[in-house]
Amino acid sequence: MRDAVQTATARAAASGALQPIATQSEVIEDAGARFVVRAASTIAAKAAASHRADPLGDYEPELYVADVGSAHYVLLNKYPVTANHLLLVTRRFAPQEEALDTADFAALAALMAELDWLAFYNAGRAAGASQARKHLQLVPLPLAPEVPAPVPLEPLYARGALPFRHAFAALSGLEAMAEVYRELIARCRLAPYNLLVTRDWMLVVPRRQERYESISVNALGFAGSLFVRDAAELELVRRAGPMNVLRAVTLE
Repeated sequence: MRDAVQTATARAAASGALQPIATQSEVIEDAGARFVVRAASTIAAKAAASHRADPLGDYEPELYVADVGSAHYVLLNKYPVTANHLLLVTRRFAPQEEALDTADFAALAALMAELDWLAFYNAGRAAGASQARKHLQLVPLPLAPEVPAPVPLEPLYARGALPFRHAFAALSGLEAMAEVYRELIARCRLAPYNLLVTRDWMLVVPRRQERYESISVNALGFAGSLFVRDAAELELVRRAGPMNVLRAVTLE
């Protein structure tokens, strides 16, 4: 899979289909954790994105990476903030709010057996999803070389130190993901939500709303990685504190 990702990335970059968003990173320490906040320095291309009704179903061929079984395929994120950002997409149209099923986790396990990365799911618009077709996402670890932990907020999970409602569990193996997911969802009993998964653990965070003021928060925020569009939004995060941004979009 790594070779397929690199081949697709080179092809998509050469054709112009891949349009990375350049960012500048700042580390902000807050609530006993180190957050990485990435501020866009180029974002105009995404604002003027294609008008395709279903860009993950009717995708640009240059963004295709590989099939994963018969029910899923992998695309490059057209507008990545970090390199090698992948989308695991359902071939049959299903809404992004739909619960993940056994087939979704089988496809995810097949990918994560090869890629020791962070997977995440934004279950609907209020959880930060920007596309209607059901898809998981994967990004390489570590999330930020500026922070020692591969996932910046991971040291807080097992200690139960997140100051908002969440459900966390260790994973005994990739084959356990579907069962653990159902258990965590049952403990939260709320939608929308965000899901974070590594080979070692799973985290579910139920959501109250998508935004803190103008800042959209998706699952990566709960990993300790926030994205802002400009200097004004970066200043909002500095003033409020990243953990308070997360608290504002979650449940107590």
